[in-house]
This record gives sequence, C-alpha cells and structure tokens, in this order.
Amino acid sequence: MKHLFTCLGLLLLVSSCGVLGITGKTDAKNKSKSLSQNSSKVYDKLIGEKAVTQNGLFDVHKVGGKYYFEIPDSLLNREMLVVTRFIKTPSGARNYGGEKISENTITFEKGPTNNIFLRIATLVSTANEDDAISKAVNNSNITPILEAFDIKAKNEDENASVIDVTDFINGENPLLALGDEQKSDYKLRSLEKDKSYIKEILSFPMNTEIKTVKTYKANVGTNKRKELPAAILAGVVTLEINNSFILLPKEPMQKRLYDARVGYFASSYLEYGDDQQKVDRNTYIHRWRLEPRPEDSLKWKRGELVVPKKPIVYYIDPATPKKWRPYLIQGINDWRVAFEQAGFKDAIIGVEWPENDPSMSLEDSRFSVLRYFASPFKNAYGPNIVDPRSGEILESHIGWYHNLMSLLHNWYMVQAGAVDERAQKMKFDTRLMGELIRFVASHEVGHTLGLRHNMGASYATPVENLRDAEWLKKHGHTSSIMDYARFNYVAQPEDSIPTKDLMPRIGDYDKWAIQWGYSRFPEEMDLSEEKEMLSQMVVDSVANNPRLWFGGEGRDFDPRSQTEDLGNDAMQASMYGILNLQRIAPFLKKWTKQNNSDDYTNLDQLYKALVDQYKDYIFHVTRNIGGIYVTPKTMGEEGEVYRPVDRMKQKQALVFLNDYIFKEPEWLLRNDILNAIQSPRSKEAVTKTMESVMMNLLGGSRLSRMTFIAERYENENPYTPEAYMDDLAQTVWGDMNVFYQTTAYRRKLQKAYVSNLIALYKPDEAVGLVGGILAKLSESYTINTDVRSLALDNLLTLQGKIKRTLPVMTDRLTIAHLNYLKREIATVVGDTKDVDPLFIPFRRDVSIKESSGE
Repeated sequence: MKHLFTCLGLLLLVSSCGVLGITGKTDAKNKSKSLSQNSSKVYDKLIGEKAVTQNGLFDVHKVGGKYYFEIPDSLLNREMLVVTRFIKTPSGARNYGGEKISENTITFEKGPTNNIFLRIATLVSTANEDDAISKAVNNSNITPILEAFDIKAKNEDENASVIDVTDFINGENPLLALGDEQKSDYKLRSLEKDKSYIKEILSFPMNTEIKTVKTYKANVGTNKRKELPAAILAGVVTLEINNSFILLPKEPMQKRLYDARVGYFASSYLEYGDDQQKVDRNTYIHRWRLEPRPEDSLKWKRGELVVPKKPIVYYIDPATPKKWRPYLIQGINDWRVAFEQAGFKDAIIGVEWPENDPSMSLEDSRFSVLRYFASPFKNAYGPNIVDPRSGEILESHIGWYHNLMSLLHNWYMVQAGAVDERAQKMKFDTRLMGELIRFVASHEVGHTLGLRHNMGASYATPVENLRDAEWLKKHGHTSSIMDYARFNYVAQPEDSIPTKDLMPRIGDYDKWAIQWGYSRFPEEMDLSEEKEMLSQMVVDSVANNPRLWFGGEGRDFDPRSQTEDLGNDAMQASMYGILNLQRIAPFLKKWTKQNNSDDYTNLDQLYKALVDQYKDYIFHVTRNIGGIYVTPKTMGEEGEVYRPVDRMKQKQALVFLNDYIFKEPEWLLRNDILNAIQSPRSKEAVTKTMESVMMNLLGGSRLSRMTFIAERYENENPYTPEAYMDDLAQTVWGDMNVFYQTTAYRRKLQKAYVSNLIALYKPDEAVGLVGGILAKLSESYTINTDVRSLALDNLLTLQGKIKRTLPVMTDRLTIAHLNYLKREIATVVGDTKDVDPLFIPFRRDVSIKESSGE
C-alpha cells in the first residue's frame, strides 16, 4: 500500500505539475522565440548588407575594417592544424616565401560566459577512455587557452557563433606571428600595430587562409654587417605572413607503427592503459593517405594496380625558370615506380602551377608546392606537414634554392669530370644540369613522402661492381636515392660507363620502403597484427636481399653508414676516387677558365671542392678505425646488433692513411694553382686535413671506444688500443734513423702526433673549441682509463727514441724539430733536466670539426 500511495502521490504531483508544465513550456517557447528573434536582429545588424562574406570552413565576414569568423557548433572541439608560413621576407633574412614559421594544433570551444576559447592542443600522452587511468591522464594534460573571444552574435539558423578576430589576427601572438626565438634571430622587438594589417582572408570548405602584413620595430646595433638592411635603413622590418587553418579529419587515418629497420620519419606519444605494467610509447610513421577508389575495390583485392582515390600532387612554383620545370616534374614522377610496388599507379603527379587562377594560392594548405627561392644559399629541403594524431601527411612545401646549381656543378666536376667530358667546363649544358636537378628533386620528394636518409644504402654495392657497366645499368650505383651517394666517383675512364649510370636513381630500397609504408592490409586487422606482419616482412625481405637494408643516417660509429661514400670497402673506393682526382687536378685551371678577362674565383672554388672531395675519401677510411657495425634487430632475428670492425680492416685503414695523407700528397699541392689563389702565408687545406685526421686518430672518444670493444670481445682478437697506438707510432716514426731528414709536411705531421698524445695524457693542458665552447679535450672520455697510461707510455718511448737518435743527426731543421719535440714532451712528463724554467707549457688551441670524424 505504501508503494501504491507513493505512486498515486507521484501521479497527482505529475498531474499538477503537468498543468504548470504546459504553461511553463508555452512561456519558454515564447521566450525562446523572442530570444531567437533578438539574436536574428543582432546578427542581421552586425552582418548587414555591407558585409562581404566568404563561405568555407569558417564563414568569414568583412564589415568595414573588421573581420568576423562565424564558427558553427559542429566545429567546436574539432582539432585543426594552424600552419604559419612566410609569403615575403626582407632582404638578408635567410628565409623565403613559402617556408614554415610554425605549426600548431588548436581547438575552439564554448566558454562559460558567452565566449569562445581557442586552445593550443598538445598530444603528449593518451589513454583509452574506457580505462580508469584515462581520468589521471586527463587530469595531467590540460591544454592552454591562448585567446578568449566574446560572442558578438548568434546565427540561430546555422547554430553558429560570430566572433571578432581582427585584433587577434593583427596582434602579436605565437600562433599567427613570429615567435620569440625568431624575433631574436632577426633582432626584432615589438609589433608596430599601426604599420600592420590584414591583407586578405580566403575561406574554403576544409581550410581558411589568412594573409597579413606585419611590421616590427628592430634593434639596430653597432655591427651593421649583422643587421637586416631594412632595419638599418628604416629601424623597422616588414614581413608578409600566411596562416592556414586546416580542419583535421574527424576520423584519423589508421596509424602504421614505426620500425627502426625501415627509414621513416615518425611521431610518438605516451600511451597509458589499465592492463599495463609499464608505460608504452606509441610511435608511428609519417605517410600520405592512399586509398583505392570504391569502384576499384575488387581490382585491389585481386592485386591489380589501381589509381588512388586522391593522388599526391606537387605543383611547381611559377617563379621557377621554365627550362628547369620539366626536370623537376620528372624528379617528382620518378617515384611512380615505387608506388606501383605498393599497388598504386599514377599515385604521384608533378604539374606546373596554373597561373592566373585566382582560386589558388601558393601558401594555401590544400596544395603541395615546390617553392623556388632566389637565394645565394646552396640547398634544397623536403619537409612535410602531418596530422599529429595519426602521422598522415597533409601537404608539403619543398624548398629549392636557385644557387643549388653551383653546388651540383662543383660536385659533378670533381666526382665525374674524369669520365664525363660534359663536366669539364664551368657552365654545363641544359640537359646535364637538368639531370642533376632531377636527381635532387627525387631525393627531396622522398623526404616529403616520409622517408629519412639511408646513408648505408651505398654499402650494399661491392666496389668492383661500380666499374661494371652491365651491373650499373640494372642496379645503379646505390640502392637508394635517399643516400648521400651523389655520383659514381669510383668509375674509371677505361670502364666506359654510360653517363646516365653515374647518377643516382630510385633504387631497390626506395621501392621496398614505399611498399612497406604504403601497402594496405585488411581493415579488420588491428595494429598489433599489422606490426607483426610488417616486422616479418622486414626479416624476410632483407635476408633475401641485403640491398633493402636501412643503414641509418650516419650518426653512430658504423663505417657502413656514411655520407658521400660509395661501395662496401672505403679503402678501395677512396683509392679509385683519388686516382680520378689526380686525373682532374692538372686540368682544373683549364676547365675553370671561361674568358681571358676572368679572375681566379672559379679556380679557387673548384680547387676547394676538389680538396673537400679528397677529405671525404680520407675520413671515409678513418671511420673504420674503432668502428662499430650497428644493425638493429628484433628478438626474433639471429645475429648481434653491435659488432666491431674486423681487426685487419682497421689495420688496412691505417696503411691507407699512411699512403694517402701521412705522406705529402704532392699531386694536390700544385704551385700552378696555389700561386693563383693562395698567399704563401696561408695554411694549406691539405695540412689542416692531415692535422684533423691525427686529432681524430688520437681522440679520446675513439680510443675509449676501442678500449671497451677490446674488453667485450677479448676472445675474438680485437684491435686493442695498445696495438693500434704502437702501429700508429711506427707509421709516424718508424723511418727515424741516422740518415733521417724531414720535410716541412712531415714535421707538421709529427708535431700533430705529439700534441694529440699530450692532449690524451694531460687534457687539462690541451684546451680547444668543442662545439664552439672552450673545453678540455678528451678528458670526459679518458678519465680513469688506460688511455692516459698508454699516452704517457708512448710519449716516454718517443722521448727515448729522440734522445738516442739526435746525436747522429746531420740535417739542421730535423735536429731543431726533434729538439723542440723533446722539450715539449719533457715539459709534460716531468723530465726537469731538459726543461728551461722560462719555457711555456704546451697548450693547444684548435677547433674540432664534428663532421670530419668523431
């Protein structure tokens, strides 16, 4: 009965409330209608007949001098990418139109007091929303509110809010303008608002594009050479900037998990789950979304090639000289053959920009563009813009610098001039330069497809095959265009290699890497299953074809993975390369002459390029000493990840260095060249190379590495530090006897040897520049190791040898040289009877060039 009475009571209450409710609903409806009418009046008054409206992602209204965004509720809390780029830059800024300034993910959301918040989103960690730990993740990942906009009006028909964005766009903020670091680089201060304005806003279905002119007050110092010309002339700097608001897909593309054995760029975030016992890092590659068209689904399942629903299209900047456009387009289209291995035909297309089309803008985020820069810099680069949630590549703006052609010219002359007559002049014909441009375009496009450098690709080619015309016709001289393999410098004149086979092209690795990254699997397959399948694909493929190996980007101590090298044996390849340089050097003066009125600028540049090429060969060999092979593997594979370079190969490297750098390379020190381009007071580049090699050979990093290799592999006859240092000493000092007579070059070599031994033994006595910072050399590597003991032992041994040999010497300069070194050693090791009280202890002041060795 209690239950019955309760129900009856509720029934009576509901009935009573029902009468009130009818009245209330009527009032609410009338009130809502009234509010709606008021909103419509406010909206109509704000966005009146004088408003210029563009419909798109945001409806953009220009009313007088103000801009309004109309944001529909359907876009609230939707993630968008904001990409900010330069349109125009001041002279001397070293940035160019089309280059990216910043990239951020944002969301708009309703605020609590009739306003709209703009948040900067940061994807650091995530969790499945069904897991309890997701609450903890949410509690520790609140995103910052960059801006709050008052809602100026409501469009009730479209469920949209209107906000005034004029001051936000015109103002100074890290989303749409220069950041603090960039302003610091340009030496800029505050934004000059009265000299800044919105130039244009265009809105499209998936993106809204904003163009602004921004003027900054400049800091002008006393060193005018480091200031922007505009800053010196006017005290202000003006830029044109484009901001792209891009709506990200509601459903992100399915990720493809990263594998260190395949060279893709990747993003990552931390992933939490209730069933974990440790936090996982979710790492996924960058790639375009390629899908078959619905009508081709059956063909796809049958394994037939299909055209993708949305091909990858690259436009050529109309600022590009017309003669080079076909070669750039060819470089883009070269990747079609790789995508065919992944199941797609005509997947990538290079086309010229349609000029005089007002609906298109070079900065528009819908278009990928190869931007051409009028710049003295010698560079090109291939970035990509990705959806941070999935790794989907959305667009790319390739940067191409006009003066890159001078770099290509110099590379080709010194690497191929001995075998290609077309390279034996200062101005290449259009076809040859076009072929060089095509190769670089292919390389940079590879980066925009998600591919990293593969510096180990060239190692897959045996050196002797680089001289085999038939083999090169089939395979090319490197397995990947993503290597820095440049041109076939190993080929000799007698090999008669066709010139087209001197250049890199899309190779076996490139095709396979695209297949690995872009092949599609059944939609029902989850990520873990796909990862296992892709992992086994790596194991099976590389085991059957070593040319598919990804050798990394040359950042470790693996001599297989180096920039600018060729072949599987650095000593043999470098020997062939030097033979060709020896052929080129006598003709360099002739090849660099264009007119009788020319000065020797061209000769100077090409001689430096030739010496740099020689240095590359020397350091390719140097890296074998103390080298470690690094081969990433999974636990399902056989073999070790880390293996030392074979002892005999390291000894062969030392013999090579003795033959080609410790002994003066007289063929390179040609007076007919040096007397035209260098003062007798200048320090020859060859001597600097020799000194740099010695610094690397006796560097603390290398010797400490050899120490722990010897300890770990003591049962495998490793090249121990003591054996290596004995061999090096014999190489530098083995010929010292009663008839000993040194050359100037040999004396420099021996001084470099002694100074570096002292640096090992007493690093506090050897101060130099490391990464631009004054520091003690080698100390961090050799403290409490046997390396210092060995350095002292070698110094004492050399000291004794000098003392025994000096009394029978006859050459005056050699005697003076050895006395000097004896005194240097005595100062450090404490042989006081040979030390002058006024003698200043040795201190070395040098700069370490990281790219030349360790």
